[in-house]
Amino acid sequence: MNDKSQTEEKEPQPLSHENEYARLSEVFESSARRWELIIYPSLFAFIVLALYGFYLIYNLQRDVHYLAISVDTNMTTLAGNMQAVSKNMGQLTTNVRAMTVSLDSIDRKVATLEPMLANIHSMDQSMRSMTRNTQALNVAAQGMNVNMYRMNRDIGRPMRMFSAFMPW
Repeated sequence: MNDKSQTEEKEPQPLSHENEYARLSEVFESSARRWELIIYPSLFAFIVLALYGFYLIYNLQRDVHYLAISVDTNMTTLAGNMQAVSKNMGQLTTNVRAMTVSLDSIDRKVATLEPMLANIHSMDQSMRSMTRNTQALNVAAQGMNVNMYRMNRDIGRPMRMFSAFMPW
């Protein structure tokens, strides 16, 4: 019996698929539990991030809307100011043209003044000469004054003596 029991033990037993299916089912369930631990929190995080992204996009759209309104208002004001600047530039152009005409006229008048400037220069020299001559006359008059004083002093004493003899 020993031989027979050994051969029986050695003979392959019919494979039972139930055990393998049970094992496969257990492995699949443990794997599914692991995936559930990863997938559900990831799905929740994705939903939270998607909601936050929607919130950010909504706020960005609202801010861009306000920005567009503000830019439109400012552009309207800027357009009005640009029209005023354009009008002022037109007036400035007109004034510069008038100034150009006036400067041309002044240039022509200055050109006619140049010969007069030569005459004025000769008049200036004549006036200097007259000033020197007047100073010389002044010096001569002062000299005459000094001489008259001396003559009055020199002649005055003897004349007093003669005046004493005269009856009138």
